[in-house]
Amino acid sequence: MYEEFYGLTEKPFSIQPDPDFLYFGKRHSLAYSMLEYSVENRAGFSVITGEIGSGKTTLVSHLLNNLPQTTTVGLISNTHPDIANLLEWVMLSFDQPYDGLSQVALYHAFQNFLIGEYSKGHPVILVVDEAQNLSLASLEALRMFSNINMNKHQLLQIILVGQPELRDILRRPELKQFVQRVAVDFHITALTQAESELYIIHRLAVAGRKAQLFSHEASLWISMVSKGIPRSINILCDTALVYGFSMGVDRIDVEIVKEVLRDKAKFGVFLADDDPDVDGAKDETDQSSNYTNIIERSF
Repeated sequence: MYEEFYGLTEKPFSIQPDPDFLYFGKRHSLAYSMLEYSVENRAGFSVITGEIGSGKTTLVSHLLNNLPQTTTVGLISNTHPDIANLLEWVMLSFDQPYDGLSQVALYHAFQNFLIGEYSKGHPVILVVDEAQNLSLASLEALRMFSNINMNKHQLLQIILVGQPELRDILRRPELKQFVQRVAVDFHITALTQAESELYIIHRLAVAGRKAQLFSHEASLWISMVSKGIPRSINILCDTALVYGFSMGVDRIDVEIVKEVLRDKAKFGVFLADDDPDVDGAKDETDQSSNYTNIIERSF
């Protein structure tokens, strides 16, 4: 819609995970280094956590895209507490047969699969996204899968990716043995204000825009309201570009961003009856905080 008008080759602020747009802030760079370390050293378990929209999935996707072609990867992304037989989902993620097998036969087939990949020199990595949704029984099952070894070599590496609740779950006494298997754990925090502005510039550059498009003040407001969460930044920037295009302006200034926020606050479907009057806030800090309370519900 606005791409040609702003000299873009594609939408720069899609909320879909896209490794091509990955911005390496300090915490994301550290998280990626930890993941690389865990893969290279055949760590049994790695745990990456972060808030919703913090870029966890994009980071892991970038890692998987850069693994050697000999690496065998399975991905489980539709986790929920009521998974009856996690091993069936694991086999499915590796495109292995699972239907109609007894539990013993299923485990035997999985063991043979891992041994077969090991004999071919293919490391096996299982990624479980939204791992905070797994039950304690499922997490214990993952621990048992990690017991399958050959000549003291780890045959299965498991990367758990989840929201902050995953950390609380793993601290439970019942999972003490599980936690002892975790070699790498890292929590991704929000971008700083400076990183948020660089993040916006970076995504625009990947999409073909080299000249500055968002003013510093506009970027500052987006950072404050989004609390530095990349997905929230994307949604606000994308909407601001639509507004700017409709107005025919060649630069997104802070007034356009504020108009987007006012419209979300006044007319958005996530507005609650008890929300504060954003226009009546005493100062810009209070106003930004009030906007944030409303915007968070829409993200």
